[in-house]
Amino acid sequence: MISRYDPPMTLSLDQHALQKLAEIKAKTLTRRLSPTTREPDARVMRGKTGLIAFCDNDYLGLSQHPALKQAAIEATEKYGAGTGASRLITGDNPLYTALESRIARIKGTQASVVFGSGYLANIGIIPAFVGPGDLIVADELSHACMHGGATLSGSDIRFFAHNDAQDCAKILAEHRPHYKNVLVMTEGVFSMDGDCAPIEALSTLTRDMDCWLLVDDAHALGVINQGRGSGFAKGDHTPIDLHMGTLSKAAGAYGGYLAASRAAIDLMVNRARSLIFTTALPPGVLAAAEKGLELIETDAALVSKPIAKARLFTDALSLKPAESAVVPLIIGDEARALSASSALEKEGFLVTAIRPPTVPKGTARLRVTFSAAHSDDDVLALAHAITKLDLVSV
Repeated sequence: MISRYDPPMTLSLDQHALQKLAEIKAKTLTRRLSPTTREPDARVMRGKTGLIAFCDNDYLGLSQHPALKQAAIEATEKYGAGTGASRLITGDNPLYTALESRIARIKGTQASVVFGSGYLANIGIIPAFVGPGDLIVADELSHACMHGGATLSGSDIRFFAHNDAQDCAKILAEHRPHYKNVLVMTEGVFSMDGDCAPIEALSTLTRDMDCWLLVDDAHALGVINQGRGSGFAKGDHTPIDLHMGTLSKAAGAYGGYLAASRAAIDLMVNRARSLIFTTALPPGVLAAAEKGLELIETDAALVSKPIAKARLFTDALSLKPAESAVVPLIIGDEARALSASSALEKEGFLVTAIRPPTVPKGTARLRVTFSAAHSDDDVLALAHAITKLDLVSV
């Protein structure tokens, strides 16, 4: 018989949790999971309500692509649903070789390694290269997983003003002489603002100052520079030491990766704890990711669509032309951002309100994302709804 007695420790824990939840609610920052079924063509179902989704990161619509689904099915039938243990314990599934070879080719590096997720990649990569006595200089709007990896490293951390290479240079001029190893970090495309980092300037700076450059390309792969992401503007290959990214956004599947030199990748296999101590990805996920990257690599028309859709939207609302597939509409107040999201849902659109701590206090927003799966009519209908609700001037 299962006892229904709640020991004092559990009651104390619940009281603590409820107090914390009350504090969160008072700040209008409560988060809830909403059951949602994703469908093709950027559609979702919430209950019995159909919506056009403008909030996810499936920039090419590949998560619903028949070729990715079929690749996942065939790999699952051949190799099974799971992998049983970490890559170093059970040995690598052959699908890893094909996937990592394609990543390295797209990124123009000697090698690559796949992690369980983008978050796991950054919290593994950063502490493997720098530690106590080293310095990390990061863009102030770097993603939470980059902050997590930096904290785990034990390194000293400085932040430069967002997308300001000159400010980064000032920090390095002052602090670089006092450290053996210095890692500079940024995002290629910033996930909440949609703007692009000054990669060429940061690359030149890090080489001149004998630092290493890590670029989180989660929202750039498959979207900018013919789908190759940061460092490939106008076809040129700007030197980046560590190309980090995900397979869960434009690639349509799941996982994270690092593309770099062979020596750097070998170090990951020996030092990255989030790789060594994590169960390998399921075969179906690996096969789907590789198929997604194949489409990114070979379908130029497909990878040109997300930014084209985003610019159709910004043109319709007389906004600054989109740099990526992400366009933020800054609301400011958390409650008003939630209200704006709810109003758009009543109009048939799913656009999630983003609030602190994901974004800085006072900058709650609607984060609008665009996909190759959206029709032009979808985009213009959203722009019309936003105009009707007067959300641009909120």
